[in-house]
Amino acid sequence: MAAKNSAIMAAWDLTVTVEDLGPDAPPHQISVTSDLHIGGVILKLVEQTNLKKDWSDHSLWWEQKQQWLLRTGWTLDKCGVHADARLVFTPQHKPLRLGLPNGATLKMRACFSSPVFRTVMGICRVLNLRHPEELSLLRPVEEKKKKKDKDSSEELYDLTDVPLTAGSVQALYNGMPAHFADSPKTEAVYKMLSVSLPSPAPEAIAKLYRPASVVDKTHIHTRWLDSSRSLMQQGIQENDKLWLCFKYYTYHDMDPKYDAVRLTQLYEQARWAILLEDIDCTEEEMMLFGALQYHIGKESLSQDMVSSCQGMDDLESALKSLEVKMVGDGNSTDMLVRDTYNRSSRLTLKGYKQYWCKFQDTSISYYKSKEDRYGEPIQQLNLKGCEVAPDVNVAGQKFCIKLLIPAPEGMNEIYLRCENEKQYSQWMAACKLASKGLTLLDSSYQSEVKNIQTFLSMQRSSSAAPTAQTDDSINTHSLVSPRYQKKYKPKQLTPRILEAYQNVAQLSLTSAILKFLQIWQALLYEYAVGSRKDEVLGIANNRLIRIDLGVGDVVKTWRYNNMRQWNVNWDIRQVAIEFDGNINIAFSCVNADCKVVHEYIGGYIFMSTRARQQSDTLNEELFHKLTGGHEAL
Repeated sequence: MAAKNSAIMAAWDLTVTVEDLGPDAPPHQISVTSDLHIGGVILKLVEQTNLKKDWSDHSLWWEQKQQWLLRTGWTLDKCGVHADARLVFTPQHKPLRLGLPNGATLKMRACFSSPVFRTVMGICRVLNLRHPEELSLLRPVEEKKKKKDKDSSEELYDLTDVPLTAGSVQALYNGMPAHFADSPKTEAVYKMLSVSLPSPAPEAIAKLYRPASVVDKTHIHTRWLDSSRSLMQQGIQENDKLWLCFKYYTYHDMDPKYDAVRLTQLYEQARWAILLEDIDCTEEEMMLFGALQYHIGKESLSQDMVSSCQGMDDLESALKSLEVKMVGDGNSTDMLVRDTYNRSSRLTLKGYKQYWCKFQDTSISYYKSKEDRYGEPIQQLNLKGCEVAPDVNVAGQKFCIKLLIPAPEGMNEIYLRCENEKQYSQWMAACKLASKGLTLLDSSYQSEVKNIQTFLSMQRSSSAAPTAQTDDSINTHSLVSPRYQKKYKPKQLTPRILEAYQNVAQLSLTSAILKFLQIWQALLYEYAVGSRKDEVLGIANNRLIRIDLGVGDVVKTWRYNNMRQWNVNWDIRQVAIEFDGNINIAFSCVNADCKVVHEYIGGYIFMSTRARQQSDTLNEELFHKLTGGHEAL
């Protein structure tokens, strides 16, 4: 009898607050034993409330531990829950205010219990955004209370009644997913998502936050939520506001037929990056961006993205340029480059000198003259892993290529000056491919040359067609960044933007958006976080970049395809990376958690695996293995 009694576990009271009963309702006391499983606790709790409703979405949240108790088969003892625990019985899906790249705000239900990666997948299914792995959630910039009061009256597009759907590609009805075709209200929301909004007023642009320096840009990119933890674990509450943005700038399988929302929102994010000076560009490029915005705005008023499918043959090369390809072979070619200028810690030449240059595989060799090309070169430059940047002024007939080539002491700076557009396009394309380890035999070489020539033609004055000097419908200060708003009056900007418009006016809406994205992506100096007070670590889709804040120059580049492994010491929050050639680097971040860096690197490597996967199903397990760190393990 004594042995039988000893096997009976002692009962104790567990305190559980039922959120649906209201904030003033007292918590429930449930008599439990340590071997009772979580499902049994929920059953007892529901019986005690005497409320007849659907509880299937509810689960237990452990306040002290900041974790969900989702494994209903686990016992209280296995979960580590004791009498001092305070649990909350709450819905897993709650309303969330979601800011979009186009500035609109949605109110919709999101999962607060799943990892953010899966929560974003659910949001993107509702919004018909394919490839949700490219997006994530961003905390908003902290604002003063007065500004928050104004934000409380912002227009909300309510989608809380729209059900979550399964499948990545949804059936379209009248050009939109079925759940948007249910009512005029939801149809209007889908049009807002898939059609570019009118250009904002200059006053609205001036009020928005703009990063004033590279350091400010690093602070922006420290606000990404952790993809491997839930919203509740990261302090997000019901009706809080977050921003849904594109985080990884590698766009896979872009199809205008299915990606109307994806293309529009990506364009809006790119447009605002230009207007808020998050991305630097030249004056000529800004005028071209302004002309494309003007054209896209006009086209959006007359047609929807889903009906703009003309000229699809012209889109193929633009779509390909939005994807990263890492294949190639070898070849060589001879070309005369007018001048070459080398500026490094060991060699400084004042002005330009003319050399005969030879491009072979991924290297440039230069000689005193054409006759010397069979002998030893003055210098051979391996472009693999280098930074390639244009230095072009079409009107001034200046066609230069700036190369930052990795060297043991830092980066060597080389300028190639070409004689004309044709030579520039060929050499610029060759340099871009060589920086990725590709040669002139690569299948993308000709399309790269064509893209560069198209970009140059857009910046060239159109002498054949008469240029309208005025247009009452154009608001030029809404098409350029504040820097150029201050520099020029509207009557000075209008003829320049309209002149550039002549070169893009024939593009369809979809073609114009893709061209905008293509040019914007070429300028991207991707996300960065501070690694030291005087240095910044830039994280791009194919490389890491070390930037000296003192002079603003790139001092070192490391490519992912040369990376052997990376590790994170979670105790001291330090990242260590090993590259080919026994190159090892280690750093800690000043203004960001090392998880941000770890997730960026792992995320970009994950993105590069998608082309090799035959299935449309997203490999969530692989993503978490690459980005989740010790928590995922």
